[in-house]
Amino acid sequence: VQLQASGGGSVQPGGSLRLSCVASGFNFDQYAVGWFRQAPGKDREGISCMSNREGVTYYRDSVRGRFTISRDNAKNTIDLQMNSLRPEDSAVYYCNAYKPSRAFWGQGTLVTVSS
Repeated sequence: VQLQASGGGSVQPGGSLRLSCVASGFNFDQYAVGWFRQAPGKDREGISCMSNREGVTYYRDSVRGRFTISRDNAKNTIDLQMNSLRPEDSAVYYCNAYKPSRAFWGQGTLVTVSS
């Protein structure tokens, strides 16, 4: 089982990044997916999630309207398009696949927003 995240990097405020996560080793389309982040000295927080079939989405208030989560069940991928980035968005971002009995985590990718 593996979730491989990529796409992090450094960007100026107002810029954009697209994070991607490729899943393998499990029945991806049976799992809801999500993105979490953890800034230094803070707890990990959920920022967005999407259901496995209906594509119902949820966004944390602080990212709603700026971030968009998507998934491709044929390619086993989870993406997070991040626009209008702010310094407070700087964190390590983790992808996640879960259902009531099990959850899998990616290794994290660092996003730094600064001028």
